[in-house]
Amino acid sequence: MYYLADHPEIMWQERYAHDNLTAFMKKHDFDVTPHYLGLETAWRAAFQVGNGGRTVGFQSEMDALPGIGHACGHNLIAIIGVGCAIAVARALKKHDIAAKVVLLGTPAEEGGHGKVKLIDAGGYKEMDVCLMAHPSAGPAYSAGTGSSLAVQALTIQYFGHTSVAPSVFTLKIYMSDPYKKALTHPELLGKGRMPLTVSKPLLLLQIKPTHRVHGIIEGRDWAPNVIPDYAKCRWLIRAPTWAEVQVLHDRVKKCFEAASLATDCRMEWSEQGGDYDVRQNETLADEFTRVVERYGIQATRSIQAAVGGSTDFVGVLWQLARIESLQLTSITPPGQRNLWYGASVNSPVIRQVLSTIPTEPGGANHTALFAKSAATKEAHAIAIQVAKALAITGARILIDDKFMAEASLIGTYTSSPYLISTSMRI
Repeated sequence: MYYLADHPEIMWQERYAHDNLTAFMKKHDFDVTPHYLGLETAWRAAFQVGNGGRTVGFQSEMDALPGIGHACGHNLIAIIGVGCAIAVARALKKHDIAAKVVLLGTPAEEGGHGKVKLIDAGGYKEMDVCLMAHPSAGPAYSAGTGSSLAVQALTIQYFGHTSVAPSVFTLKIYMSDPYKKALTHPELLGKGRMPLTVSKPLLLLQIKPTHRVHGIIEGRDWAPNVIPDYAKCRWLIRAPTWAEVQVLHDRVKKCFEAASLATDCRMEWSEQGGDYDVRQNETLADEFTRVVERYGIQATRSIQAAVGGSTDFVGVLWQLARIESLQLTSITPPGQRNLWYGASVNSPVIRQVLSTIPTEPGGANHTALFAKSAATKEAHAIAIQVAKALAITGARILIDDKFMAEASLIGTYTSSPYLISTSMRI
């Protein structure tokens, strides 16, 4: 399936991936539903043996990033999901095990919250567990458990008056001013010393090293000789927990409000979708670690294994009631950097497994170098390895009642309104 890397499609436009992946699953005797639950590029492929039994789910993300293609490796996520589903289906058929495997093609992870829309439409209700894999940067021959970051998306708009840039500065309201003040004056947030993770430390905040605030500035009809009357920026606030995001959110908002007051510009503030943090399921983490070691991969359960990004998959996690994040790395030639695959187990648990593939220095997620590496034969070979480990974990969920019960007994969580306080978490 190298063709997915050659045909990148941004969120909600994954038509080529939709058509080719659904056709491929039909060839492997899956019951395929295109345009699933009213979403044009979502799809469902199911394979069932007998009646009753549990249902394991897998996911195939498909969307690329604007301008740089599959720089988050969703082409690899897609084929890992396909490989897992087909492997488990063949095992069920060969051994006549009453159970079901479901693969969801999930669009618009990069900002569109495609999985949230599928959740709202009931797309995950049939699953007991759901697993997926996601690539990221990381070391070779290693694995570890960790969380993804909670995130809140923001949009801030400023409205003022235009002016000729070279003229005498008689107007009070210049659209550059609010952003300069918001981004360069730490006193607007109180005692700030920690720089934001933007292109350079423009906004100084007293925030923890694990917190992230980053964004871009946009405009309309801008020219170098005109001071514009409108400017817009889009920001993301990230932290290890949703509670921390909420606290940081209030401080960031005050910063931009202060800039608006200082420049006498009108500000409009809006908030888009947010994602909660991923929690861990120890039972699934232990099992995946055991399976991974068969492939010569050493796993660790340290905080350093946490995922630096955020994911809409966490919504599945909170709804289905058990969470797990596991990071797995794989074989990489000495001296080369790597990509990781992050796998996630939904339903009773969420798991995140990360596995490395060779890439060039500086070629982390959301870079053109990452997109290049994610299209290589080496990356696809490791994707198959990751699929094997995930498939084995998913198969045990279907056949081992004791294992499933142990996973379901992991403690409940209460930090999110989306959390179901039962033993089952996505």
